[in-house]
Amino acid sequence: MTGSLQGLRVVEFAGIGPAPFCAMMLADHGAEVIRISRPGQAAIAGSDERDFLLRSRRSIAIDLKSPDGLDVAKALCRRSDALIEGFRPGVMERIGLGPDELMRDNPRLVYGRMTGWGQDGPLASTAGHDINYVALSGALHAIGRRGARPVPPLNLIGDFGGGGLMLAFGLLAALHAAARTGRGQVIDCAMVDGSATLMTMIYSLFAQGQWSNRRESNLIDGGAPFYDTYETRDGKYLAVGAVEPQFYAQLLERTGLADDPLFARQHSRSDWPAQKQRLAEVLIGRTRDEWCAVFDGSDACVTPVLSLEEAVHHPHNRARGVFGGADGLQPAPSPRIGTTPARTSEQMMADEASTEAILTELGYDQGAIAAMRAAGAVC
Repeated sequence: MTGSLQGLRVVEFAGIGPAPFCAMMLADHGAEVIRISRPGQAAIAGSDERDFLLRSRRSIAIDLKSPDGLDVAKALCRRSDALIEGFRPGVMERIGLGPDELMRDNPRLVYGRMTGWGQDGPLASTAGHDINYVALSGALHAIGRRGARPVPPLNLIGDFGGGGLMLAFGLLAALHAAARTGRGQVIDCAMVDGSATLMTMIYSLFAQGQWSNRRESNLIDGGAPFYDTYETRDGKYLAVGAVEPQFYAQLLERTGLADDPLFARQHSRSDWPAQKQRLAEVLIGRTRDEWCAVFDGSDACVTPVLSLEEAVHHPHNRARGVFGGADGLQPAPSPRIGTTPARTSEQMMADEASTEAILTELGYDQGAIAAMRAAGAVC
């Protein structure tokens, strides 16, 4: 066992997206995470080693509608430091696993709740997905081309940045408090809240009058010619991020535009459209990899836009071990922590479903385990 969270015990109630991502983050860094799934549920740890979100932890399938199954879930919660669940508000209470009941048995339990809209508010009980939550926080409106529809930013802002990572942070903050006070607490983590928090800098610029509500009109939304993507002769793309003046100067030098008076005023927004058009005309004159050779070793902040397949083979990513696993596609744990490193790619592989081992650790004997299996309370 390795990792800075070694000794931390977490029970995860199976869900999709942000909750398992949070559990993965904790487990990657050494926490003992046991995932409770429903009998017959396909997405259990060990069911597919290519489902990287389920790595680094053991699983047990429990019928929570069965009294025996419910007792097993409660026993796991009694021995855990933290809990992760991602159901609609009220679901856990209805099955007898709400925070009031579980924290009576385990006052130190940190109870992490992951939802889109939060535990209260007019939308709390309604369905939604990442795109809905980031739409309501203002994030979706800001992403896309001028005069075109907003572009869904995958599910990175709501599910994972504003959801899973925020929940991991909240859990660790509450666990730190519990170490001092001996008392757990409930974490109400909502993706609409978290995605708004991720937009703090943009809202700050907006408040200062430095951010336009019109897409592709601002410094880092594709409005500036020195912060955008450009097509190359082979139909591939370059990412240009030469914001600082010294980096901008290198961009102009490497593209042969250093003496072009059009580019003399970097932050003249009235010049940006013409600058973008001219830079696009230059960059489409060579292939992506030819341009990479031109910019190699410079501080022009120009990089290739890599496909998923290309990214895993890039020399920098290979040197740092950014991807690993049997097929080389599994993103490695992040961040890197010096003397208590995260699990290796071999240790991260999802454990085989480990029902018997988990029940034995909880004190159930072989007869009781066999009886619960026969009754379908556990699988």
